[in-house]
Amino acid sequence: MLCGHATFAPFHTIPLAMGTPHHHHIPPADPGQPTRRLMRVGTLGILAFWLVVMAVLYFAMQYTLEPKGATVTAEGAVVIPRHHDGHFRVAGSVNGVPVMFLVDTGASLVGVTDTLARQAGLQGGDPITFQTANGLREGRVVASDSVTVRSLAVSGLRVGTGYTGRSDDDALLGQNFLRHFDVEMGRDRMVLRPRGS
Repeated sequence: MLCGHATFAPFHTIPLAMGTPHHHHIPPADPGQPTRRLMRVGTLGILAFWLVVMAVLYFAMQYTLEPKGATVTAEGAVVIPRHHDGHFRVAGSVNGVPVMFLVDTGASLVGVTDTLARQAGLQGGDPITFQTANGLREGRVVASDSVTVRSLAVSGLRVGTGYTGRSDDDALLGQNFLRHFDVEMGRDRMVLRPRGS
């Protein structure tokens, strides 16, 4: 502990340099310039970030939405890989019009959208009410010329119209097509084999 009175030396100004003082002109800084630069860099960074995010999402959607193509074996069997959503999807055609089939072993008929039915010339037919996973659906049952899945084709199948898919060219591949073939279902693939092969 300090006792007594402290004595301080008087404050003196000491010149740092001798001679005539020089005045340097320093232009005043533009306070907005760094802010504008930061905003420009920030905006470009955000834009680049979102472009990368959108590109990743686009390719991820393509990867998950587009099914891997089915293959045909030397014996004529069609091998359909399981899609990422757990379903089996395969390209085919109805009356020569390209479709993307969703294989539905619980559906009794091949089913197409109304738009696809018009494109495929599926006119007239018998009115029917379909029981679907989303409830009742009005449609028609029409005779087709041909339904094909890769190398497999069946003529004269009855086709149900009024199916609602993800797009107009979506269709259901039901039992009236599948029963013409030996169906083998595995964890990652489904195989449709011509009978007797």
